[in-house]
Amino acid sequence: MINLNIEKTFGFISKEKVFSYETAIKDAQKALENGTGQGNDFLGWLHLPSSISKEHLADIKATAKVLRDNCDVIVVAGIGGSYLGARAVIEALSNSFTWLQEKKTNPIIIYAGHNIGEDYLYELIELLKDKKFGVINISKSGTTTETALAFRLLKKQCEEQRGKDLAKKVIVAITDAKKGAARVTADKEGYKSFIIPDNVGGRFSVLTPVGLLPIAVAGFDIEKLVAGACNMENACTLNIPFAENPAAVYAATRNELYKSGKKIEILVNFSPKLHYVSEWWKQLYGESEGKENKGIFPAAVDFSTDLHSMGQWIQEGERSIYETVISVEKPNHAVHVPTDEANLDGLNYLAGKHVDEVNKMAELGTQLAHVDGGVPNIRIVIPELNEYSIGELLYFFEKACGISGYILGVNPFNQPGVEAYKKNMFALLNKPGYEEESKAIQAKL
Repeated sequence: MINLNIEKTFGFISKEKVFSYETAIKDAQKALENGTGQGNDFLGWLHLPSSISKEHLADIKATAKVLRDNCDVIVVAGIGGSYLGARAVIEALSNSFTWLQEKKTNPIIIYAGHNIGEDYLYELIELLKDKKFGVINISKSGTTTETALAFRLLKKQCEEQRGKDLAKKVIVAITDAKKGAARVTADKEGYKSFIIPDNVGGRFSVLTPVGLLPIAVAGFDIEKLVAGACNMENACTLNIPFAENPAAVYAATRNELYKSGKKIEILVNFSPKLHYVSEWWKQLYGESEGKENKGIFPAAVDFSTDLHSMGQWIQEGERSIYETVISVEKPNHAVHVPTDEANLDGLNYLAGKHVDEVNKMAELGTQLAHVDGGVPNIRIVIPELNEYSIGELLYFFEKACGISGYILGVNPFNQPGVEAYKKNMFALLNKPGYEEESKAIQAKL
């Protein structure tokens, strides 16, 4: 079970102030449970872990096997919540050097549709020219520019290289149940498809087929992932006392820190495998809370790497920040520091120690230095990097996000600000239907 520790915030805020949120937190939880709060048509994630059936998981695993048996490379086409959750889990659990391994037991997972980089797409097309590849196309509408553009290219290339019949077997659509361009294409072409539930927004969708299928294709146990999330769902229910509910305590602590003037939350990890968990978390909190000129700004760093770049600012910059540190209790492998007779690097005092022991002391030393430098620290400890623990962590952050958004007084389940850039882009590209906007924007320019 993951463990939350807020002791290193109490030099900046009081325990009493944090616990004074108990009533407001209970009200927020009731609003979530009863569907009486803002955005109540997007609460399908709330009890998703416990509602996933064995049959549904079996269907996902069977589809994953088809892709695994017929492909060396799988391209996941999606943007935002349509790929970040899957990538977070896959990168957290994968060998860091899979690309360079000669014998691969699982398909390589690569990503497209999350940018509009012409060089990126050219290089992707070139890479795939001699590969047996398939595509998981993730889009509720099928018209999101970045993903639709990438899928158009990938569909054409897959059909040309593998033939239309085999292409149909290795292209999977994850989309709306009834409507949208991706649904029409899937039905017309005969692709295997999975549904993105109407009541689950993209950034909360990692435990739907959006995340589960790519994770299964990558060779990881989605049943254990769901079981971990289910355990955390049970640990964060309304009947759990406030002090024992990690999502409630985290939501209260971060809101009290925000009220005290800490406007930026930096998610910190000391394991490079967690980089994309941070990227997923940034979207989850940024898109959920950044509204109405309110909201904590979510940032992230990878330590100890970024201690040699961002560490100076964190230690002595403007005191508007706090850190939430994800600590992995036990590594999956053992490496000991060797003895060197010359000892020119002066590291013999570490000889015989686990590398992780050095990392843990870097973590503790950093926490002490940053707290002394005026940076409150929240600490989240996960037992190890496996499917179960990652499942717990994902649901913990989701539940805390829903509660925290309601405490902040915003709708945590919409994203009206995301549409602003799209309207301008469509007008600049002279998309049909945007003629008036195009005139207006050209006048501005």
